[in-house]
Amino acid sequence: MVSRNIYVQLIFRILLISVSAIASAFFFFNKQYLLAVFAFAFLVLMTSFLIHYVNQTNRKIAYFFDAIKNEDFTLRFPEKLSVKSLEELNHSLNTLNEMIQDIHLKKQAQEQFYQEIIKQADIGILTINEKGHILFANSTTEKLFDYTPLNHIKQLRQVDQKLYELFEELQPFERKLVQLTNEREKKQLALKSTSISSEGKELLLVVVQDIHKELDEKETDSWIKLIRVLTHEIMNTITPITSISESILKYYKTNNGLVTLEEFNESHIQNTVKGLEVIKEQGGDLMDFVQSYRSILSLPKPDKSLINAERLLTKVKVLMNQGNDERTEVFELLIQPADLELYLDEKQISQILINLCKNALQSLSGQQEVMPDGWQGKVKMVAGLTQDGKKYIRVSDNGPGIPPELMDEIFVPFFTTKDTGTGIGLSLSKQIMHLHGGSMSVHSIPDKETSFLLIF
Repeated sequence: MVSRNIYVQLIFRILLISVSAIASAFFFFNKQYLLAVFAFAFLVLMTSFLIHYVNQTNRKIAYFFDAIKNEDFTLRFPEKLSVKSLEELNHSLNTLNEMIQDIHLKKQAQEQFYQEIIKQADIGILTINEKGHILFANSTTEKLFDYTPLNHIKQLRQVDQKLYELFEELQPFERKLVQLTNEREKKQLALKSTSISSEGKELLLVVVQDIHKELDEKETDSWIKLIRVLTHEIMNTITPITSISESILKYYKTNNGLVTLEEFNESHIQNTVKGLEVIKEQGGDLMDFVQSYRSILSLPKPDKSLINAERLLTKVKVLMNQGNDERTEVFELLIQPADLELYLDEKQISQILINLCKNALQSLSGQQEVMPDGWQGKVKMVAGLTQDGKKYIRVSDNGPGIPPELMDEIFVPFFTTKDTGTGIGLSLSKQIMHLHGGSMSVHSIPDKETSFLLIF
């Protein structure tokens, strides 16, 4: 409606100017100079009115946008004017101003709401620009660093030199751990960074979390699981030894004292020998168990070198197929890029891969009978790069998988679901990956896929 009225006003004024110009020329060429002067004066007057009208409208719109840019919502235009089009224009500008003011107030309220949530969060949140200026840091960050106010990462030197160096070198999408120690407490901080864009500027958003408590809880939980397994294994070994020892002792001693030679017979000797053999066997198992425990505690430091990934996986595949010509399972290798090299201890990582492949083959054994026709067991070894550029090896199979209730137990030392084995293979593998500065994780979908991921 506003634009229509302005449009009509402009057309009307332009028509008057055009008519005045034609009349002025007509009177002038017909030597009616007085009328020509009046027509020309009217032309000048209409032209000035048009310029004033356009300027008035432009100034109002310019004032309006300047006020919006400066977040000044007090500007009001009069809505009772003699000119209908200007009155409607002023009313529309006032209405638009109120709408923008309402949106602005809602945005401010929402921003305050989010800021309050960030302030009350249990994790530290801060944003840093490319020059190291800290644009925002919530109160949790200041408590974790024990420093306030935080304006620049150089202030972190006063907290800890290593912390400052870590922030100085921190890049987007990195995860770092740092330990802060003072007279009162020790903090284990986990830092996670990401890149964000604000007002055309690239900023670094860093999340800081004290994981010392979580680590303590995990450590306690790990000890409980380990003690439970150790107790179970030791009791399984000691109980038969105790029972057989009591049985043998009865052959030689009664309530009245030691038995005489006349009371002793050949069956007692035979049972004693059998019992001692069982005790010896159980003792040997216990010694093997203790030796397995010692192997976890005495892992040598990795002797790392650059190893071609294809050569490493091919060697493991050959070792797994050696002497098993009747095996029906299929081994698949995939290396991307083809010239991928890994910096690792070849012997230790080969030990992990062989152990994982053995576990995969054992899970596939016997599945042919229970799976649909056409099903074939597959073990797949993949080496490549993650999205953030980290090198990895993944070993997967399409066997029965790992039950969800056992997922948290499989890396516990000596835990096993097999009838044979010590149960230290996976825990030993995870320890080797930790010594390499990497990680090991498992993902399993029952009756579909189980995969172990080694990230270096």
